[in-house]
Amino acid sequence: MSSEQHAPSAGEYIQHHLQHLQKDFAFQDVKQTSIVDFSLFNFDSLVFSICIGAFVLFLMWRGARQASSGVPGRGQAFVEMLVELVDGQAKGVIHNEQSRRFVGPVALTVFVWIFGMNFMDMLPVDFLPLVAQKLAHDPHHAYLRVVPSADLSTTLGMSTMVLLLCIFYSVKIKGLGGWGHELIAAPFGDHWALWPFNFLMQMIEFLAKTVSHGMRLFGNMFAGELVFMLIALMGGAWALNATGISLALGHVVAGTIWTLFHILVIVLQAFIFMMLTLIYLGQAHDAH
Repeated sequence: MSSEQHAPSAGEYIQHHLQHLQKDFAFQDVKQTSIVDFSLFNFDSLVFSICIGAFVLFLMWRGARQASSGVPGRGQAFVEMLVELVDGQAKGVIHNEQSRRFVGPVALTVFVWIFGMNFMDMLPVDFLPLVAQKLAHDPHHAYLRVVPSADLSTTLGMSTMVLLLCIFYSVKIKGLGGWGHELIAAPFGDHWALWPFNFLMQMIEFLAKTVSHGMRLFGNMFAGELVFMLIALMGGAWALNATGISLALGHVVAGTIWTLFHILVIVLQAFIFMMLTLIYLGQAHDAH
């Protein structure tokens, strides 16, 4: 809605900010009309997640390249701390050393990548959309969501990749026949009459773990993003009316408190997603 006509209402403001920049596969602007629509993709989430992933990996690479045997600098010390943290967690869950050589770096990548995506929530709500509006010379406020982890398609995509890794290691460690036997023999026992129930329970477990893995991160980050929008509305209402000092104070106080609290949330959610990744991959190594 054009800002030249009238200022948006609170509902219009939130609805606008919850709309992704969406493209179809012909790269035309479209809007999603159903809950599930595979004919389009969220272009903003895709671009920001790729750029953030490349940036955090570059920082890790720089930290590793600058490593020395002497007194470490701040960058090296930070990278070493992260590597030791993740490696310690991986050793406690995955006892196969050969698998850990791959799973450990995967878990580290997941942690720093998700932290980077979550950290985008620290930017002012309207900052990047306004930048995009100016760059596009568009009089309308741009559709742009900058927190990829607040997009369910992003988080479910990551949890689905974890599921595929679990299947890969299940087959690699137990063999195709061993894993197939596990699908029909657990959890109720290896009796032919129980095979259909065992297989159904295994499929439900895979589905539940994958959906809950992605939904947990999405739900927390989406809620945090929504709270920041509500806080921004307080400041916007004060700026438009130039009255009500309580709105201005509330905007500053609530914004500061929520930002400080949300720093803990973004770190914790990245750590939880990483730990669940390690746990699920560890379960793929265990025989039932």
